[in-house]
Amino acid sequence: MQKVSMKVGWMWFDSDPQKTFEEKVRLAAKRYREKFGRSPTVCYVNNGQVNGQREIHCGTVHIIGAHNILPHHFWLGIADVPEAEKN
Repeated sequence: MQKVSMKVGWMWFDSDPQKTFEEKVRLAAKRYREKFGRSPTVCYVNNGQVNGQREIHCGTVHIIGAHNILPHHFWLGIADVPEAEKN
């Protein structure tokens, strides 16, 4: 498992019980693309939203469960490139 990190992101809130988790991620990613002109590569969510799984994927977005993200919040952004890969 590759370590993924992100320092700067954009927060999206969606508590609509009619949408699936995947629909929420896809909509948040769509809005991110519209706002910033790039597709997000990573999204941090509350651990409870990923049913105990540490990491999953939704399309091209890497979903990571985290204890410090509130339920129904999606923190999207572009994954940082590790220093070793920058050279």
